[in-house]
Amino acid sequence: MAHWGLSKARACAAVHLARSSWYRPGRGTDRQDRDVLEALNGVVEQHPRWGFWMCDHRLRLLGQAWHHKRVYRVYKAMKLNLPRRAKRRLPHRVQQPMAVAARANAEWSMDFMADTLYQGRRFRTLNILDEGGREAFAIVIDTSIPGTRVVRTLERLVEWRGKPDAIRVDNGPEYLSQVLTAWGQAQGVTLRYIQPGQPNQNASSERFNRTFRHEGLDAYVFESLRQVREITRHWITAYNADRPHYSLGSIPPAMFRRQVEHARHSTLEVSP
Repeated sequence: MAHWGLSKARACAAVHLARSSWYRPGRGTDRQDRDVLEALNGVVEQHPRWGFWMCDHRLRLLGQAWHHKRVYRVYKAMKLNLPRRAKRRLPHRVQQPMAVAARANAEWSMDFMADTLYQGRRFRTLNILDEGGREAFAIVIDTSIPGTRVVRTLERLVEWRGKPDAIRVDNGPEYLSQVLTAWGQAQGVTLRYIQPGQPNQNASSERFNRTFRHEGLDAYVFESLRQVREITRHWITAYNADRPHYSLGSIPPAMFRRQVEHARHSTLEVSP
C-alpha cells in the first residue's frame, strides 16, 4: 500500500489476506496466557526441580482446569523443559517380588545417603518413609549416624505415628547392629533385610532417594549442616503436603493419608 499506492481491498487481494483479518486487533499470547504463566511461576518458584507433569498435577490440585497442552505450550515458552539424560539400565538377573502393604503405617523403609558440603566435608542422611502411604517421616542429617541414633529416631517416630509391623532395610552395619536388632525384638517389629546387592528389593527408598537427590541435595550448594537441615525440613513439608505422587493417584501423601483416615472413620461409624 505504501509503495504501490494500492487500496486496502486490492492490497489484501494481492497477498490473499481477508480484509476481516486486516481490521481484527491482534491478541498477544503473553496477555492471553498471563494467568497460566503466573500460576506456573508460582509453582516453579517453590519447586524449581519439578518437571512438567508434576507442575500440571499441582495446578490441578490448586483448582486450575487448563488443558495440559496449553500449560505445556506456556511451559516450553518459559524454557522450563530442560533436557534430561536417562541412564541405560541392565535388566536385573535375580529379582525378588516386593510386597507393599495397601494400608498406611504398616511397613516403613529406611536407607542412607551421602553428600558433601561446599568445603568438602562429608555428611550422611537417614531417610525413613512409609511405604504404604509414601509419606516421608524423617531425614536425619549428620556426619555420623550410628545404630543408637537410628534407634532414638525410631522411638520418636513410634511415639508420633505408632508402631509399624515391619521395617525394610539393607545390610548396612547400622542395621546389623545389636542395638537395632534388640530394639526390633523388644518392640515386636520385624526387620526385613533385602538380599545383598539387590537395591531393587527396597524400591520405595531408592525412588525416594532419587527424588530427594534431584530436588534437594543437587539443587543447592550447602555451606553448613544447619543449612542442610533447614532446607531439608522445608523440602519434607512440601513433599508430603504439596508434591503429587503418581502411585497415589497424583495426590500428595498427606492428602492420601487424610482420605484413608476419613474412610476408616466412616467405616467404623457405619459398622454396628
